[in-house]
Amino acid sequence: MRIHWLHPELTIFPPVRLAAPDGLLAVGGDLSVPRLIEAYRQGIFPWYTAGSPILWWFTNPRCAIFPHKLHVPKSLKKVLTSGRFGFTVNSAFQEVMRHCACAARPGQDGTWILPEMLEAYANMHKAGWAHSIEAWQDGELAGGLYGIAMGRAFFGESMFHLRPDASKAAFVWLAQNLRELDFEIIDCQQETPHMLRFGAEMLDGEVFSAYLRQAVGKGLGLSAQAREFFGQN
Repeated sequence: MRIHWLHPELTIFPPVRLAAPDGLLAVGGDLSVPRLIEAYRQGIFPWYTAGSPILWWFTNPRCAIFPHKLHVPKSLKKVLTSGRFGFTVNSAFQEVMRHCACAARPGQDGTWILPEMLEAYANMHKAGWAHSIEAWQDGELAGGLYGIAMGRAFFGESMFHLRPDASKAAFVWLAQNLRELDFEIIDCQQETPHMLRFGAEMLDGEVFSAYLRQAVGKGLGLSAQAREFFGQN
């Protein structure tokens, strides 16, 4: 397999069709805001562990949820209507990321949310691209998630929970709001049982790219309503 090394200064990626069967597309570069914006615009995301160079992925097939097809299990509907959790947006971004970094993942040894990742996504947050959703219970952070919002697409990155159902409730609350905001697709990156329960579909890479082009297009900015939801001026 040919390894595509990224230019240290140019934010150009190889075509996603050149990704390896496991999804690896390119190696190297940096985690600057311009490079991350260009990556997510094409459905490419960084994922690597300590001691490794930066690895860039385009997984195929791709796990994604269409907000208008969101499925909420009955048990979780009861949780959402019970008032057990309160939800906020961007109230504790770095705290959410730190909890996601510490969350245990089945089959994973350690975390891919390294210190440089924490810094990079904090920069994305300051620039208005990365956002967190928090679930609160009894005045304490109970769970949440973070990701990237671009155009009418949301790219989910990671979730965590400190109390039962908190992360799932936060995700469904977000997805319901994204549906109201006319978002077209939620990129889940990896197939998980939770996402499948919520109606996730496994899309062929070319099909996913077509949906993404439609949702993001050339205008990466959010609608006025979405900016208000995410707390942007």
